[in-house]
Amino acid sequence: MPPKRNRRTSPGHTGLSAGERLKRAKLTGNAAYSAWGWVGTEVTDISNITPEHRLATCGFSPGSTHTLCSNKYVKQIATSPTNQVKDDAGSSGPEDLTNDVIVISEDEEPACSGKICKNNPFCLNHLGQDKWENAAYEAYIKAHDLGNNPNNSSRDSITPIGLKNLGATCYANAYLQVWFQDTLFRKGVYQCQPAQDSEHTFEESPIFQLQVTFAAMQHSTLNTFNPVKLVESLKLRATEQQDAQEFSKLFMAHLDTEFKKQGDPELQSLIMNQFEGKQVYNTVCQNCLRRSERDSDFLEIEVNLENNATLEDRLFALLEPETLSGDNKYLCQQCDSLQDAKRYVELRELPPVLHFSLLRFVYDVSTMERKKSKQSILFPTFVDMDRFIGSTETRKSCKKQAAKESKNLYQLRGILLHKGGSAYHGHYEAQVFDGQNQSWYQFNDEEVTKIESLVPKLDPGKKGGRGAKDSKKRNNTATTRPHAPPKKRRRIADSDSEIEIIENPSQSQESEQSSSSQGPEYISSKDAYMLVYARVYQDCSPPGPVEKANGDAGPSAPPVVYPVTVPPPKALDVVQRMNAAHKGSCEEYVQREKSSRARFDQIRHTVMNIYQGWNLSSRQQDAVVASRQSLESWISRHITKPKTPKTTPAPAVGDTITGEEAAVTSTEESVQAVLSISEVVCIHGKLDPNSASDMKVIRAAACARIVEEDRCILAPKLTPADVCARCVERMFEEKLYQIEHPRLVSQFDDVAAVEDHEDGYYISKNWLRDWRLAKPKMHMDGQPDPPPDAEEYLRDVVCEHGALITNVAARRRISPEAYTLLREVFPSWSPLSTSAEPCSVCEMLLHNSRGDKREYRKQAEEEKAKLRHMHDNALNGNTALLEDVPCAIVPSQFVRSWRQWVMRPGDVPRPATVDNSQFICAHGLLAFNPNESGDLDSSMTVIKRSDWDVLADLYPGGPLIAVENSGGKYTHERQVCADCRFRRRTTFDMTEITIRVLGPNDPAPTPQTYNEEPAQPAKPAQSTQTTLLTYSKRQTEGYRKSRRIRQVREHGKRRKVTITKATTVKDLKVMLDGELAIPVISQRLFHRGHELDDSSATMLSLGILSNDLLDLKQVDEDVILLSDTDVEGDSRNTGSKKRTEGQAFDGTLLGGGSSFGPSSVPPSSSPSVAGPIACPACTYENEPAELACAMCETRLPNA
Repeated sequence: MPPKRNRRTSPGHTGLSAGERLKRAKLTGNAAYSAWGWVGTEVTDISNITPEHRLATCGFSPGSTHTLCSNKYVKQIATSPTNQVKDDAGSSGPEDLTNDVIVISEDEEPACSGKICKNNPFCLNHLGQDKWENAAYEAYIKAHDLGNNPNNSSRDSITPIGLKNLGATCYANAYLQVWFQDTLFRKGVYQCQPAQDSEHTFEESPIFQLQVTFAAMQHSTLNTFNPVKLVESLKLRATEQQDAQEFSKLFMAHLDTEFKKQGDPELQSLIMNQFEGKQVYNTVCQNCLRRSERDSDFLEIEVNLENNATLEDRLFALLEPETLSGDNKYLCQQCDSLQDAKRYVELRELPPVLHFSLLRFVYDVSTMERKKSKQSILFPTFVDMDRFIGSTETRKSCKKQAAKESKNLYQLRGILLHKGGSAYHGHYEAQVFDGQNQSWYQFNDEEVTKIESLVPKLDPGKKGGRGAKDSKKRNNTATTRPHAPPKKRRRIADSDSEIEIIENPSQSQESEQSSSSQGPEYISSKDAYMLVYARVYQDCSPPGPVEKANGDAGPSAPPVVYPVTVPPPKALDVVQRMNAAHKGSCEEYVQREKSSRARFDQIRHTVMNIYQGWNLSSRQQDAVVASRQSLESWISRHITKPKTPKTTPAPAVGDTITGEEAAVTSTEESVQAVLSISEVVCIHGKLDPNSASDMKVIRAAACARIVEEDRCILAPKLTPADVCARCVERMFEEKLYQIEHPRLVSQFDDVAAVEDHEDGYYISKNWLRDWRLAKPKMHMDGQPDPPPDAEEYLRDVVCEHGALITNVAARRRISPEAYTLLREVFPSWSPLSTSAEPCSVCEMLLHNSRGDKREYRKQAEEEKAKLRHMHDNALNGNTALLEDVPCAIVPSQFVRSWRQWVMRPGDVPRPATVDNSQFICAHGLLAFNPNESGDLDSSMTVIKRSDWDVLADLYPGGPLIAVENSGGKYTHERQVCADCRFRRRTTFDMTEITIRVLGPNDPAPTPQTYNEEPAQPAKPAQSTQTTLLTYSKRQTEGYRKSRRIRQVREHGKRRKVTITKATTVKDLKVMLDGELAIPVISQRLFHRGHELDDSSATMLSLGILSNDLLDLKQVDEDVILLSDTDVEGDSRNTGSKKRTEGQAFDGTLLGGGSSFGPSSVPPSSSPSVAGPIACPACTYENEPAELACAMCETRLPNA
């Protein structure tokens, strides 16, 4: 069989289409004949336009070059000629290529594409049919909005569920995920009997809501649970971010109180047995060696941070003895005197679940605010706590033992993270080990992501990797430095937290690494806030019924077993009702989707049948003209979301529907949609030839099917014969003009030239320049061109007296032949001959005008010489020369007008008067105060008294306003009218105010320290002059646009801004942000020492006057983040206010604001109550009786 030979695509045909008649105009090369090629050739007069010509304008004529494209969406079943030849030829050897037969079809159709057939009214292939051919059901569902698919909220069989964040409850969600994985604690919560009384129902109990939450996390079929009932029962404020550690302590104390009310002894001591450890504070006198011990319980071991230190290093530092000497000596009871002593802490007992609280939030005494430390800490996946429990000698003896021999080997089970750089806001997440699935998960509220491996396995084939041959050698040759830095860090790819894996741990964990071949052992994080470790049981398991979990618990531990946890019936019933409701929603959605699918199939079948048969097979078929936009709209109307909401699509025929659905369906079917074809309809209601490119011709039968089967109407309904005759005639005249006008201009140019000694005629240069263009600007569609003597061109040739104008630059001479040619086009035009004389009246006026200008120039020079100081110094703010000199005040507008007249005396009118009445009130007093910088505004100017005397002789006006600047203060004869002055400054619609930008070290102004600088400088000898007004463009060259907070470098910088009475403080700050590039959040505005802190207040309500002065103080952001080294810039002089601590848990059930149920058992002695109280702001430990922190005065949780 010969191999296939691909035939090259034949080039598109350039000859005539089948059945097309050869026209003479075709031979002239006029390719646009099918539309308007007949203009100027076959037809030169409107009366000769035939119906065929009108059809040609839209491409409908039988002689049109547009082809009848076949419908490419019709399924072709016929066998191709190539396949027939292949079958008939049989098989032949590959070497016999001479016998290959290539058949080229003689019926090959012309190429069809969206670009080629863009203007073809007979091509209906590129209107969006592909949407129905491909994935149309997804678009149909999206358009008709079946609602949220509840199946998307279903939980799979493995992944734990997330908890909904109610605003700022992420701190509680993170701890709930950690506590839920503690099966003993979960079992105890299930066994607890919630209290109830006459005022509180069973369901309002926090214990019951915690049971429901845990039951939902265990048995819910949804992937997210909303703990709103639990939050409400605890009376937490869902929109306020709280400290997670404080929440943990308070909630544990509340649970301990509730557990102690139970009858089961094991349940009464659950918190103590599961989470509570014991430590001893020892003080040893160095003189008599007397030991003083104080026992204390703890729920968490608080660890201070040091950058890149390991958890073990910080534990060693915690247990390191502290020497008490000097001013800090110890009062020994045995010695009865102050003695040097050593104080240290010993861990006596550890709970099964050990919490390490990383003191991520520190208190900055300089700013009296909490800051978040971004220092990294390295913590292992396993930690041998035998090296940290007991006395010093006991700890030393356990340093050399292997981890598998440890009685207190703990495995990492949870990591609480705080995302964000501030101690006052951020986001809490948790990474928790799910014992049932033996997998780590990232819990970000509703989002739960599986972490494939918190400690990624290394490639055994690589050098140094786990399982490599040199692994033992590498461990044996490790450095002996106690704090060797990690060699390589690897970020966990499955988590977005700041967690890294340290492949080479420090020497302190060499023993563990030797006993466990599973490395890397260390994890580094800058966001870790709390670490949760669980004891690894070597010889025994936790008490109670157990169920085995799949997988291994650790490298050297036996399989971990977990107690069987069964929720109480009432809590389980709540979850089962939720599951049943979710199941019903899923089934209901499936039914709606099934009905929608049936309806879609019916619509798709109808739409596809219509557009597969709407093409014309011949031009003589009955047809209807539609617009391209209307057909595209019809094709996509079922799969495009409408602007107005639609009802759920009705089910297909044969489906069972309710009465309400049937009513909706009948209503939809009775209403017909209107598809407008206004895009191709002219103002006369016919087809517009100008829109021929948007016209599409479909079969009349297809249009009828659209109306009958799809309930759509094409309006108006037009046929190809409905081309607008009036529009064709109008366009014909325009196109004929475009053909004949260039021909007429060419004839004119050939005969227009005339010699200087020859007679001719004058014509307007402006008219001639425009008329000679290919498309004159003067030409209006449907109207003749204006003649050369039209009103707007007449004054270029004829003056107002009816004679020849004296300006020779506006007219041009043309020959008599050119005149004759133009007279045929403009019969009413009567031009002046070149023998006409210029107008004598105009020549005399021109001569007199030149003499007047010389007189005006002389007068202006004389006044300029007399008023030289006012001319040179007024309006520029240079008032240093006017100190201790008698002066006067004049309007600034007069000075501007006078200076313009001096520069161009012949063109600009001379000022008429000097009017100072606007500055004098009705009482004859001054309406402004010259000594107030806001009063002496841009509307007035100070000049010398001698200049005023000259003005009084030259110009009428007045009255005189005499002032004198003595020592920076103006003296004036007229008194100031206080009432009229205030009315003048408050009566404005728009005015300018001055913004004085304070320097970084300038204190914030107060009413006592406010000082408004005088308008004039106190020392005239200063080289830098102070101006009254400063108008300057915005300087942007020195700004760093990429920095959000920009320091103001210039001391006392001023800016003028325009305001209205209705301008608010927020609007003003936005304007200053654009003018000075100071963010709105960093702006503090002051008016006469009072801060404008109400953003909605208007300038009128704040008493801002015209030309007033405001102070702008730039401050940094409230929260300055600590770097890895805890070094930050000095923020004490930024002017920022001390951040106010929130209410914390005051007013909530945890804060003691309210209680639930009877309390027959006193609260347990948890460390947060009986021991020292740690301040939530600065972590300083206070005495239990204190109500406020002794260090920072923050309200304590027990207050």
